[in-house]
Amino acid sequence: MSDTPRYYEELFPFTAPPAWPGPVPSALPAGNSGIVGAAPAPTMPFVTDTTFRDGQQARAPYTPDQIVHLYDLLHRLGGPHGAVRQCEFFLYSRHDREAVDRCLARGYAQPEVTGWIRARPEDLPLVRAAGLRETGLLMSCSDHHIYRKLRWDRERALQEYARMAGLVVDAGILPRCHLEDVTRADIDGFVLPLAGELARVCGPRGFKLRLCDTLGLGLPFAGAPAPRSVPALISALSARGLQPEQLEWHGHNDLHLAVANALAAWLAGCGAANGTLLGFGERTGNSAVEALVMHWIGLTGDTTPDTAAIGDAVRYLQEECGYAVPPMTPLAGAQAFSTAAGIHADGLLKDPAVYLPFDPERLLGLQPGVTITDRSGAAGIAAWWQSACGEEVAKDDPRVRALAAWVQARYDEGRTTTMGDAELRAAAAEIARPSVLR
Repeated sequence: MSDTPRYYEELFPFTAPPAWPGPVPSALPAGNSGIVGAAPAPTMPFVTDTTFRDGQQARAPYTPDQIVHLYDLLHRLGGPHGAVRQCEFFLYSRHDREAVDRCLARGYAQPEVTGWIRARPEDLPLVRAAGLRETGLLMSCSDHHIYRKLRWDRERALQEYARMAGLVVDAGILPRCHLEDVTRADIDGFVLPLAGELARVCGPRGFKLRLCDTLGLGLPFAGAPAPRSVPALISALSARGLQPEQLEWHGHNDLHLAVANALAAWLAGCGAANGTLLGFGERTGNSAVEALVMHWIGLTGDTTPDTAAIGDAVRYLQEECGYAVPPMTPLAGAQAFSTAAGIHADGLLKDPAVYLPFDPERLLGLQPGVTITDRSGAAGIAAWWQSACGEEVAKDDPRVRALAAWVQARYDEGRTTTMGDAELRAAAAEIARPSVLR
């Protein structure tokens, strides 16, 4: 047995997101060098965003000013190599169209502004008027939707969808066909025939397929039964000749698998994974764009995305958009990098890498913290003191011991809520006189 510590710093560098453990599977689109800071090849997997389409179906509408500001942040987050490749927009309201015009005026190459419309000819002029190169087209593909919602049969659905895709390519626009409810669809009996018909109609002008796990029923396992297996679905379409850049995964989080399914799609050869800021989306939401970017960095070794934009987005959504970020939200919530356990706080005091997966202040612009309860102990108080007072103290400092005793007394009296920062500061000021707290 060796006494030499092994910290696996090649996998957990602390100053960057965790790296992919070993060679990237060969099904992933080519271009991964594994070298930190390496520029991606054109076929590198990438992230797409639907914050301003699916994300707005789950919250109060953003104003055009808010959309432009968040679009700027997505541009920063994507970095110089365009990890966030596209942004999807509604086109139906005056505010939607104003936001599209203003985002286009930014002149960013990425994220590219794209549209979304129903598969109806009367919607196509909206895309043309906006001057967009690409638009999403809603194509519900499970029998639940075809027979029960649309009141069609499969043959009519196939012909209607193919006809609309033809109109879009005839207008010089790339159709991105949104296969709604694909994880409940008949893959061999409808999805693959539809893909073949779209290829025939669109020809060399091309098309894309967005694979929509509308109810979050997909599974990231190759051995799962069709149509739930994400790898099997990607493999079936790839075997029909669809290229990685033609395939995009859009997952929902009903069973807590949105990000896992997005990663499974990438690794199976799907070029794009779609999400929203903070995972906003219908019901339980979508894959979180910030999580996808962090995993993109780990997969590609490219550290150029400006991940500090995540912290800026969190602050903007809270302060300017009136959204109270749930405290346990990964990468974004107030408790995401906090601890209430004294034993954890003791580890943080000795080395932040003991209880943090990476440096949140460096990567996200978010500071780790300590939540004070009766479980915090002297170590938790010492960690809070260092953060709140700007003074390094040990857990056996008399002031720390005195404040820890004061906290414990409150809980012995029956308190059941966490300690607020203001009351802790007041108690510390009384204990620490004449020390001056920030």
